[in-house]
Amino acid sequence: MTHTDPQKLLMVDDDKDLLELLRAEFEVEGYEVSAFRDGLQVLKHVRKSGLPHLALIDLKLPSMHGFDLAEKLKALGDVPIVFLTSINEPDMIVDGLRRYADDYVTKPFEVRELQARVQRILSRIADHSYAQAPMIEVDEGLSVDFGNSRLLVRGRTVILTPTEASLLHILVRNAGRVVPSATLLARVWPRAEIYEDTLRVHMHRLRRKIEPDFHRPRYIFTERGTGYRFRSLEPERDDTDSAEAFDQSPA
Repeated sequence: MTHTDPQKLLMVDDDKDLLELLRAEFEVEGYEVSAFRDGLQVLKHVRKSGLPHLALIDLKLPSMHGFDLAEKLKALGDVPIVFLTSINEPDMIVDGLRRYADDYVTKPFEVRELQARVQRILSRIADHSYAQAPMIEVDEGLSVDFGNSRLLVRGRTVILTPTEASLLHILVRNAGRVVPSATLLARVWPRAEIYEDTLRVHMHRLRRKIEPDFHRPRYIFTERGTGYRFRSLEPERDDTDSAEAFDQSPA
């Protein structure tokens, strides 16, 4: 992904005028925007086009509550979510932030403030190329389709669980960089008291689905005492050459 590639936003709100305004304002800032008025349309779009870099979601939608849509998106990957809503109830705000969202913005709001909040969230992501295409081709043996929770592993379709999809999404989003175990625990299990033993079990299961030989990983590497790293997506780098530098025992 080059510096000119736009970041992809997904917006869903039943207010047509607001959607058109937000689309125009964010497109002027260089974002690629997909806007919808119904949650079911969003899910259909994601299955076809892949996950966005960030989703802006109203809570009052025709076919489903915004929390339900957020839960379905989170089952596909670690998608940053901002709720946009007129509901200004403290319990709802706290619940939304604890369970799904990176931010919660109440209506009415200033567009410039919303843009600043979106940029602040996206600035935490090291690499945005993970959402460049619906099917992410890692190499000739592995492709990832987050929109449908599946892998293509050496020509065979493999289904991901929601937990595996979230873990893999975070790792691919940071391809070539070590993701601390604490970060994975906080993002994948934000409401639960989960320990590293549980993380290792899920990472082991994910490796068994991805790796040709999970005893000698080609894609997901462990750095003992720190976290995990997904191989670089850059074609000129071959992480298998440096595998000996990392703990290769099953996670």
